[in-house]
Amino acid sequence: MVQVAYWLWVAFVAVWNVAALWTGRVGSKAPAGQMLAYLVAYVLGFGLLFTQSTHGAVMGFAPWLPARSMVPLWDSGKVAAILVATELVAFGFALWARSHLGRLWSGMMTLRDSHRVVDTGPYRLVRHPIYTGFIGASLALALLVATPAALAGALVLIIVMTAKAHAEEALLRRELGRGDYDAYAAHTPMLVPFASR
Repeated sequence: MVQVAYWLWVAFVAVWNVAALWTGRVGSKAPAGQMLAYLVAYVLGFGLLFTQSTHGAVMGFAPWLPARSMVPLWDSGKVAAILVATELVAFGFALWARSHLGRLWSGMMTLRDSHRVVDTGPYRLVRHPIYTGFIGASLALALLVATPAALAGALVLIIVMTAKAHAEEALLRRELGRGDYDAYAAHTPMLVPFASR
C-alpha cells in the first residue's frame, strides 16, 4: 500500500506541474525573501515526508500497521486502504480547487491580473482548499509510513501551509480590499471544511 501511496504522489505532482503552465499574467507578488523562506520550508517538509527510514514505525510499532510481535487492534490492511483513499480524495480536492481557480492560480503568493475573491466551488467550503488537500494527503502518507521523519515532515508542512495561508490572506486583503475578503472569511473556515467559525 505504501508504494501505491507514493505513486499517487508522483501522478499528482506530474498533473500539478502541467497545470502550472496555465496561469495568467502576474499582477503583484510577495517579496522574494518571503517566497524563498516558504520554498525552503516546503523542501524540508517534503524531504522529511519522503525520506525512507530504516528505523521503521514510530517507537517500533504503530497500531494501524502490521506488527510482527503483536496483533493490531483492527485490521491494518483496511486502515492502510482508508489512508490511501484519504490521500486520493485529498488530491482530488486540491485539483478541483486548482482547476476552479483557472488562470488566477499561483504557487508562490502571486496575484494575477483581474484577480478577485473566489468564493465558489471548493472555495465555499474552505478559503484555502489547495492547502487542505496537500495537508490531508501529507498526513495520510505520514500515518501510512509511520516513521519519525514522515510524521515530522507532515508537521512541518502543516505549519508552513498554515503560515502561508495567513500571509496570503494579508496580501489579498491589501490588494483586493479588506471589506470583500473579510466578508468572505467571516462565513468560510480557513482550512478545515465545516469547521465552526
